[in-house]
Amino acid sequence: MVKLIEEKNEKKEIAELVLLDLPDWFGIPENTKNYINESSVLPFFAYFFNNQPIGFITLKETSPYTAEIHCMGILKKYHRCSFGRELFRAFEKYTREQGYLFIQVKTVKQGCYDEYDKTNIFYKSMGFYELEVFPTLWDKRNPCQIFIKSIL
Repeated sequence: MVKLIEEKNEKKEIAELVLLDLPDWFGIPENTKNYINESSVLPFFAYFFNNQPIGFITLKETSPYTAEIHCMGILKKYHRCSFGRELFRAFEKYTREQGYLFIQVKTVKQGCYDEYDKTNIFYKSMGFYELEVFPTLWDKRNPCQIFIKSIL
């Protein structure tokens, strides 16, 4: 079940629980800490399974028309169980209700790391299209792929 979480400390606790379980994606401690802190002040949806949080997704507005997936993660043992799809669908429904026209997400370009290749496949399966790659936005080892999806 997906719930909108309002309380700042609860957001931090869920984000920390999930992101620390995903070192292959969130393995730089300083960046992970930033994601946790930033997530606490953004619209935050958590997925609960057996009354326990197992994943979350946060929204960052990048324009009046576009909502960005700021951060998303599901505990590793629950990958490929459709929880991420359900979480994203709730996020997408919310963005549509808020009047956004597009969703975007930044990830690492296909072909750089197996873990991120799986992430790219997930976003493509959810209807995203590759928009642009910024080869040095983060650094040369992590070219930034931007995906977009129209939600009209």
